[in-house]
Amino acid sequence: MRSIEVGILGGTGVVGQQFIRFLQGHPWFKLTWLGASDRSAGKKLRDATPWRLDGEMPLSAAEIVVSESKPRNAPRLVFSAMDASIATEIEREFAQAGHCVVSNSRNHRMEPDVPLIVPEVNPSHLSVIPLQQKNRGWKGMIVTNPNCSTVTLTMALAPLAGFGIQRIIVATMQAVSGAGYPGVASMDILANVLPFIGSEEEKMQQETQKILGSVDGGQFRPLHARVSAHCHRVAVVDGHTVATSVELSSKPRPSDVQAAIETFRAVPQDRKLPSAPPHPLVYMPQQDRPQPRRDAARENGMSVFVGRVRECPVLDIKFVACGHNTIRGAAGAAVLNAELMASEGLFD
Repeated sequence: MRSIEVGILGGTGVVGQQFIRFLQGHPWFKLTWLGASDRSAGKKLRDATPWRLDGEMPLSAAEIVVSESKPRNAPRLVFSAMDASIATEIEREFAQAGHCVVSNSRNHRMEPDVPLIVPEVNPSHLSVIPLQQKNRGWKGMIVTNPNCSTVTLTMALAPLAGFGIQRIIVATMQAVSGAGYPGVASMDILANVLPFIGSEEEKMQQETQKILGSVDGGQFRPLHARVSAHCHRVAVVDGHTVATSVELSSKPRPSDVQAAIETFRAVPQDRKLPSAPPHPLVYMPQQDRPQPRRDAARENGMSVFVGRVRECPVLDIKFVACGHNTIRGAAGAAVLNAELMASEGLFD
């Protein structure tokens, strides 16, 4: 794979910084451009914003002069870490100008001609891109990755699709890093659980149906299963946990479900994409695992850890899954999407 120059829209924010860190040393992608607000434009990154993540700002990124979020001198491939309040028009402007926008923002996820991709689950949904370009008169494209908790859920459900998914009930315990910076007030979250995250339940329900559905004749066909989500913010730094019950038409035994999880592999593993973990799902037999502090950051934060597969007395099977919300659920997800797109020749 030839080296591909990439940029980051929203490169001074916390999600943008996650992209910067994840792209360090990438074998295919070279970060050369950062776009942000007018108040940051013209400054080197080190002067435009403090580093909010662990460790120090990477030197190679610190010297990049931040540009306005305009498609003038940006590379063809740009990752979007834009805030949802401003992402819609900016991402569309870049796509209209011929850029390939791989977005972490929620704004275009549910649009009928925009792929919402988890590479191990629905890579075939990229086939809608030509229709998107025709519909909108774009030379470029927009591809999105889902909400951070939806990534963990759909990854864990993917090997169960062959059993016939009919109903899903999920309760999340979501880390404070998912709220961005400065995030949740300490007086609200310490020694507490917040039982509401704005629009999170709706996103999980709708996105899960789109991702686990099919594509036919350029149209997305949502999964014909009912999804109910309960979303909570908890005093954990990184790592979302989802406790899930699922009804399956073929009524598999827990051992069958466990075997499907343990043997699950997909296109990113077959193609050896650089950010793809060798084992996208890691089954944990211990009764007290997975745990976000112990497991979320393993495998470079790109695997989802599943445990406690057992019978559910209301539906059929229940389990617990855990994934790193700012890596597999955000920056890492978008970079893996771009690797999948590159392997499909979409940047040629």
